[in-house]
Amino acid sequence: MTATRLNDRAIVRLAPAEAGEDVAEFLQGLVTNDVSGDLPVYAALLSAQGKTMFDFFVWPGEGGALLLDCETEAAAELGKRLSLYRLRRKIDIARDESLAVHWSAKGDEGASDPRLPELGQRWLAPADGNDEPADAAYLAHRLSCGVPEGRAEMGDILWLEANAVELNGVSFEKGCYIGQENTARMNWRQKVNRRLVVVPLDQSQEKRRKAAHADLGFAIDHLRVADLNAAALPDWQRGALSE
Repeated sequence: MTATRLNDRAIVRLAPAEAGEDVAEFLQGLVTNDVSGDLPVYAALLSAQGKTMFDFFVWPGEGGALLLDCETEAAAELGKRLSLYRLRRKIDIARDESLAVHWSAKGDEGASDPRLPELGQRWLAPADGNDEPADAAYLAHRLSCGVPEGRAEMGDILWLEANAVELNGVSFEKGCYIGQENTARMNWRQKVNRRLVVVPLDQSQEKRRKAAHADLGFAIDHLRVADLNAAALPDWQRGALSE
Protein backbone atom coordinates (compact mmCIF):
# COMPACT_ATOMS: atom_id res chain seq x y z
CA MET A 1 0.00 0.00 0.00
CA THR A 2 1.39 3.41 -0.97
CA ALA A 3 2.35 5.65 1.94
CA THR A 4 0.21 8.81 2.02
CA ARG A 5 -0.11 10.06 5.60
CA LEU A 6 1.57 13.33 6.59
CA ASN A 7 2.49 13.00 10.26
CA ASP A 8 3.94 16.50 10.18
CA ARG A 9 0.43 17.85 9.59
CA ALA A 10 -2.43 18.04 12.09
CA ILE A 11 -6.04 19.20 12.18
CA VAL A 12 -7.39 22.05 14.29
CA ARG A 13 -11.20 21.98 14.37
CA LEU A 14 -13.32 25.10 14.76
CA ALA A 15 -16.92 24.12 15.51
CA PRO A 16 -20.04 25.99 16.64
CA ALA A 17 -20.76 25.31 20.32
CA GLU A 18 -24.37 26.42 20.02
CA ALA A 19 -26.97 26.84 17.31
CA GLY A 20 -26.65 29.97 15.20
CA GLU A 21 -22.91 30.41 15.66
CA ASP A 22 -21.16 30.97 12.31
CA VAL A 23 -17.62 29.62 12.28
CA ALA A 24 -16.97 30.69 8.68
CA GLU A 25 -17.87 34.29 9.51
CA PHE A 26 -15.51 34.21 12.51
CA LEU A 27 -12.58 32.86 10.50
CA GLN A 28 -13.35 35.12 7.53
CA GLY A 29 -12.46 38.15 9.62
CA LEU A 30 -9.10 36.71 10.65
CA VAL A 31 -7.39 34.94 7.75
CA THR A 32 -6.07 36.01 4.36
CA ASN A 33 -8.30 34.00 2.05
CA ASP A 34 -12.03 33.71 1.44
CA VAL A 35 -13.42 30.80 3.47
CA SER A 36 -17.06 31.50 2.57
CA GLY A 37 -16.94 29.71 -0.79
CA ASP A 38 -15.51 26.50 -2.17
CA LEU A 39 -13.03 24.69 0.06
CA PRO A 40 -10.24 23.75 0.55
CA VAL A 41 -8.30 26.99 0.27
CA TYR A 42 -4.79 27.96 1.31
CA ALA A 43 -4.61 30.81 3.83
CA ALA A 44 -2.59 32.36 6.62
CA LEU A 45 -3.01 34.10 9.93
CA LEU A 46 -0.87 37.23 9.95
CA SER A 47 0.42 39.72 12.47
CA ALA A 48 -1.05 43.21 12.43
CA GLN A 49 1.92 44.24 10.27
CA GLY A 50 1.08 41.63 7.62
CA LYS A 51 3.84 39.19 8.57
CA THR A 52 3.30 35.45 8.38
CA MET A 53 2.50 33.69 11.65
CA PHE A 54 0.80 30.46 10.48
CA ASP A 55 -0.07 29.07 7.06
CA PHE A 56 -2.64 26.30 6.60
CA PHE A 57 -5.41 24.81 4.47
CA VAL A 58 -9.06 25.32 5.37
CA TRP A 59 -11.37 22.33 4.82
CA PRO A 60 -15.11 21.98 5.37
CA GLY A 61 -16.25 19.98 8.39
CA GLU A 62 -19.55 18.57 9.56
CA GLY A 63 -22.19 20.66 11.28
CA GLY A 64 -20.77 24.01 10.23
CA ALA A 65 -17.24 23.24 11.42
CA LEU A 66 -14.06 24.22 9.61
CA LEU A 67 -10.89 22.14 9.69
CA LEU A 68 -7.43 23.70 9.55
CA ASP A 69 -4.73 21.47 8.04
CA CYS A 70 -1.61 22.92 9.70
CA GLU A 71 1.86 21.99 10.91
CA THR A 72 1.69 19.50 13.78
CA GLU A 73 4.24 21.42 15.84
CA ALA A 74 2.24 24.63 15.40
CA ALA A 75 -1.23 23.19 16.03
CA ALA A 76 -1.42 24.00 19.74
CA GLU A 77 -0.11 27.54 19.27
CA LEU A 78 -2.46 28.17 16.35
CA GLY A 79 -5.40 27.01 18.44
CA LYS A 80 -4.40 29.32 21.29
CA ARG A 81 -3.95 32.25 18.94
CA LEU A 82 -7.39 31.77 17.39
CA SER A 83 -8.91 31.43 20.85
CA LEU A 84 -7.64 34.92 21.70
CA TYR A 85 -9.87 36.33 18.96
CA ARG A 86 -12.89 34.24 19.93
CA LEU A 87 -13.90 36.57 22.79
CA ARG A 88 -17.45 35.59 23.79
CA ARG A 89 -18.31 33.70 20.64
CA LYS A 90 -19.53 30.15 21.21
CA ILE A 91 -16.93 28.35 19.13
CA ASP A 92 -14.94 25.29 20.17
CA ILE A 93 -11.31 25.39 18.99
CA ALA A 94 -9.18 22.29 19.53
CA ARG A 95 -6.92 19.83 17.79
CA ASP A 96 -8.83 16.92 16.28
CA GLU A 97 -6.67 13.82 16.59
CA SER A 98 -9.34 11.62 15.02
CA LEU A 99 -8.39 12.93 11.57
CA ALA A 100 -5.16 12.69 9.59
CA VAL A 101 -3.86 14.56 6.54
CA HIS A 102 -2.98 12.53 3.46
CA TRP A 103 -1.09 13.40 0.28
CA SER A 104 -0.22 11.83 -3.05
CA ALA A 105 1.84 13.28 -5.88
CA LYS A 106 -0.54 11.70 -8.40
CA GLY A 107 -4.02 10.25 -8.55
CA ASP A 108 -7.61 11.40 -8.22
CA GLU A 109 -8.23 10.96 -4.52
CA GLY A 110 -9.00 14.07 -2.51
CA ALA A 111 -8.59 17.59 -3.85
CA SER A 112 -5.89 19.18 -5.93
CA ASP A 113 -3.57 21.30 -3.81
CA PRO A 114 -5.10 24.80 -4.03
CA ARG A 115 -1.67 26.42 -4.25
CA LEU A 116 -0.42 24.63 -7.34
CA PRO A 117 -1.78 21.56 -9.17
CA GLU A 118 1.75 20.16 -9.52
CA LEU A 119 1.90 19.75 -5.75
CA GLY A 120 -0.48 16.80 -5.96
CA GLN A 121 -3.61 15.71 -4.12
CA ARG A 122 -4.56 16.22 -0.46
CA TRP A 123 -7.34 14.72 1.61
CA LEU A 124 -8.44 14.11 5.20
CA ALA A 125 -9.30 10.67 6.58
CA PRO A 126 -9.85 9.01 9.96
CA ALA A 127 -6.52 8.56 11.73
CA ASP A 128 -5.18 5.01 11.62
CA GLY A 129 -2.11 3.93 13.55
CA ASN A 130 -1.14 1.67 10.66
CA ASP A 131 -0.91 4.50 8.12
CA GLU A 132 2.54 4.74 6.55
CA PRO A 133 4.14 8.21 6.60
CA ALA A 134 4.80 10.10 3.37
CA ASP A 135 6.41 13.19 4.93
CA ALA A 136 9.83 12.70 3.33
CA ALA A 137 8.36 12.19 -0.14
CA TYR A 138 6.07 15.20 0.29
CA LEU A 139 8.92 17.45 1.39
CA ALA A 140 11.11 16.43 -1.55
CA HIS A 141 8.26 16.92 -4.02
CA ARG A 142 7.25 20.30 -2.58
CA LEU A 143 10.80 21.64 -2.70
CA SER A 144 11.24 20.35 -6.25
CA CYS A 145 8.23 22.52 -7.16
CA GLY A 146 9.88 25.53 -5.53
CA VAL A 147 7.19 26.01 -2.85
CA PRO A 148 8.13 27.05 0.71
CA GLU A 149 5.81 26.14 3.58
CA GLY A 150 5.57 26.47 7.33
CA ARG A 151 7.12 28.60 10.02
CA ALA A 152 10.66 27.25 9.72
CA GLU A 153 10.82 28.23 6.04
CA MET A 154 8.68 31.35 6.07
CA GLY A 155 9.72 32.78 9.40
CA ASP A 156 7.97 36.07 9.96
CA ILE A 157 8.26 37.58 6.49
CA LEU A 158 5.48 39.57 4.85
CA TRP A 159 2.80 37.32 3.40
CA LEU A 160 3.09 38.64 -0.15
CA GLU A 161 6.85 38.05 -0.05
CA ALA A 162 6.01 34.38 0.58
CA ASN A 163 4.39 34.26 -2.90
CA ALA A 164 0.88 34.37 -1.46
CA VAL A 165 -0.64 35.81 -4.63
CA GLU A 166 1.01 33.27 -6.93
CA LEU A 167 0.09 30.38 -4.62
CA ASN A 168 -3.55 31.46 -4.19
CA GLY A 169 -3.15 32.28 -0.51
CA VAL A 170 -4.83 35.68 -0.44
CA SER A 171 -8.06 37.29 -1.57
CA PHE A 172 -8.25 41.01 -2.33
CA GLU A 173 -12.03 40.86 -2.75
CA LYS A 174 -13.04 39.73 0.73
CA GLY A 175 -13.45 41.99 3.75
CA CYS A 176 -10.89 42.96 6.33
CA TYR A 177 -8.67 40.54 8.22
CA ILE A 178 -5.65 40.84 10.50
CA GLY A 179 -2.73 42.33 8.56
CA GLN A 180 -4.98 43.25 5.64
CA GLU A 181 -4.07 46.94 5.48
CA ASN A 182 -0.36 46.46 4.81
CA THR A 183 -0.98 43.45 2.55
CA ALA A 184 -3.49 45.33 0.39
CA ARG A 185 -1.23 48.39 0.22
CA MET A 186 1.72 46.31 -1.00
CA ASN A 187 -0.44 44.74 -3.68
CA TRP A 188 -1.91 48.04 -4.82
CA ARG A 189 1.51 49.67 -5.04
CA GLN A 190 3.09 46.55 -6.54
CA LYS A 191 5.90 46.89 -4.02
CA VAL A 192 6.91 43.32 -3.24
CA ASN A 193 10.65 43.91 -3.15
CA ARG A 194 11.72 40.53 -1.80
CA ARG A 195 10.67 36.96 -2.46
CA LEU A 196 10.99 33.64 -0.75
CA VAL A 197 12.63 31.20 -3.17
CA VAL A 198 13.83 27.60 -3.08
CA VAL A 199 17.43 27.39 -4.30
CA PRO A 200 20.16 24.72 -4.52
CA LEU A 201 21.95 24.66 -1.19
CA ASP A 202 25.34 25.34 -2.79
CA GLN A 203 23.91 28.56 -4.27
CA SER A 204 22.21 29.73 -1.09
CA GLN A 205 23.17 33.05 0.52
CA GLU A 206 23.70 32.30 4.19
CA LYS A 207 22.70 35.78 5.33
CA ARG A 208 19.43 35.49 3.39
CA ARG A 209 18.70 31.87 4.28
CA LYS A 210 15.53 31.05 6.19
CA ALA A 211 15.95 27.28 6.24
CA ALA A 212 18.04 24.49 4.73
CA HIS A 213 17.38 20.85 3.87
CA ALA A 214 20.91 19.58 3.50
CA ASP A 215 19.89 15.98 2.80
CA LEU A 216 17.87 17.16 -0.22
CA GLY A 217 20.32 19.83 -1.33
CA PHE A 218 17.85 22.72 -1.04
CA ALA A 219 17.64 25.97 0.91
CA ILE A 220 14.96 28.62 1.23
CA ASP A 221 16.32 32.14 0.78
CA HIS A 222 14.64 35.52 1.21
CA LEU A 223 16.06 37.51 -1.69
CA ARG A 224 15.60 40.86 -3.35
CA VAL A 225 13.59 40.54 -6.56
CA ALA A 226 16.35 42.41 -8.42
CA ASP A 227 18.84 39.70 -7.41
CA LEU A 228 16.79 36.70 -8.55
CA ASN A 229 18.01 34.48 -11.35
CA ALA A 230 14.82 34.19 -13.39
CA ALA A 231 16.10 31.20 -15.35
CA ALA A 232 16.47 29.21 -12.14
CA LEU A 233 12.94 29.87 -10.89
CA PRO A 234 10.03 27.44 -11.33
CA ASP A 235 7.60 28.32 -14.11
CA TRP A 236 4.84 29.49 -11.74
CA GLN A 237 7.19 31.98 -10.07
CA ARG A 238 9.09 33.12 -13.16
CA GLY A 239 5.86 33.87 -15.00
CA ALA A 240 4.50 35.94 -12.13
CA LEU A 241 7.65 38.01 -11.76
CA SER A 242 7.81 38.75 -15.47
CA GLU A 243 4.37 40.33 -15.55
